[in-house]
Parts: sequence; structure tokens; C-alpha cells
Amino acid sequence: QVQLIESGGGLVQAGDSLRLSCAASGRAFSNYAMGWFRQAPGKEREFVAVIARSGGNTYYADSVKGRFTISSDNTKNTVYLQMNSLKPEDTAVYYCAASRGYYSPVTPGEYDYWGQGTQVTVSS
Repeated sequence: QVQLIESGGGLVQAGDSLRLSCAASGRAFSNYAMGWFRQAPGKEREFVAVIARSGGNTYYADSVKGRFTISSDNTKNTVYLQMNSLKPEDTAVYYCAASRGYYSPVTPGEYDYWGQGTQVTVSS
């Protein structure tokens, strides 16, 4: 079992930056690929970024590539999402998720554990 707790969301203006954190407890953090997803009102949950096991390869949705960076600190069992140049369309609840996969999963069904989400609101 893995428990995930996100933090760092908030209300910012377009062009600002935020860093989300996801603290994991439970089984060995390095055994999981860690992903970030987001869900805006009335929309499906969508993939944002993933970092493979043990802080390996990273992969991003086209909509955030070049603006967002995912990283992990295995000593702190924490994964981060640095979000720069935020846009109003980035407004959503952001979720952290953990997958047992040995690759870089990009669909919600490939993930085994989820956090409760943190709200990010970007005003224009």
C-alpha cells in the first residue's frame, strides 16, 4: 500500500510559477513510476507528466512540455512538479499517482495509487 499526499496548489496569475509536491509513504518509493494528472471541471482526467522508477526517464504531455518539469527525491520519498509560465488552461485539480509499471505509463488505468488532489487556479 502507498499513500500519496499532494501539496503546493494555489491561486496564481498567468505567467507565474508553482511547485507541487507529492509525499509518498508505505512501500519502497523507488519501486514505482510516479505520475501527475489533472482534471478540470467537466473534463476527463488527463496525463501531465511521469517519471520512471528510481527517477529515470521522464515524459510530458505536449500541452506542458517545456513549461513543466517532473523530478523526484528518493531520499524524501517525494515527487515534484515544477510548473512555469502557467496559463489559465492549466487550471485543474492536480493528482499524483504511483504505478508498479516498469515503463512510463500515461493513462489513469495504469496507476495503482492516487492522492487526493490539489487545486491549481490560474487567473488571466
